[in-house]
Amino acid sequence: MLRHTLTATLLLLPFTALAEDDDPEAKENKDIQRFPGFYLADGSEEEFARFEFLVGYDTYENKEGKRWHTELRLSEGARQPGAIEVLRNFENAFKKKGGKAVYKYDDGTSGTFTLKMPLGKSERWMQIQASPGAYVLDIVDVKAMEQQVEVSASETLDALNKDGFIALHGILFDTGKDTIKAESEPLLDEIVSPPTNNPSLTLSVEGHTDNVGKPKANLDLSQKRAASVKKYLVGKGVDAKRLTTKGWGDTKPVADNRTEDGRAKNRRVELVKQ
Repeated sequence: MLRHTLTATLLLLPFTALAEDDDPEAKENKDIQRFPGFYLADGSEEEFARFEFLVGYDTYENKEGKRWHTELRLSEGARQPGAIEVLRNFENAFKKKGGKAVYKYDDGTSGTFTLKMPLGKSERWMQIQASPGAYVLDIVDVKAMEQQVEVSASETLDALNKDGFIALHGILFDTGKDTIKAESEPLLDEIVSPPTNNPSLTLSVEGHTDNVGKPKANLDLSQKRAASVKKYLVGKGVDAKRLTTKGWGDTKPVADNRTEDGRAKNRRVELVKQ
């Protein structure tokens, strides 16, 4: 089925104003100005995702990058523009920034436009589907995927078997605390696998800091951070008896603490094969 048939549920149903306020949980691209009189009914944001943009009759082009999907509805009592007015307003806004329409379709009452514009050294693509009283935006700021996981499970096991240890810099904590940041979880989930799938493997989880702060405080912090990592792994099913912890504070630097890059390298968690 063609995308210009407006398969989005929002656009298939007769318009009825459901609310006057934005959905507080919804996300939108703040760079894209809303058409006057519309409120945010739903919206999501993904750091990296793919979307198939309609670029011709039953022809699509995949774009990957940061993606937003937003659904907007007309507020009760607001002037209701025609779909083509909404579509052309967004087209003109893109043209002012050096962009253009890649695909345009409308039947007089509804339609779909695919637009693109320069965005630094990359591009912003946007597909807009409009019908009376509602429109949907799918936006991708094109970019390559950034590697989020420092090492894979197999790479971790290989390093442990070859070198006897592995240093991990992607396990991040709140400043001065032992609270693990949420963005560390993909890496932590990778290092769950080696001890889970290798019953004879026992590990020491060892924390290291830079030399900012007092040595005693750094030692205590490194011990607590190592314990936090162990707690996470145990929570994922690793046998606690096969994990020990150790904090070294700032006593074992691997780089120059006089530089920010050096301090970042010194802040690490090491897994040491026992």
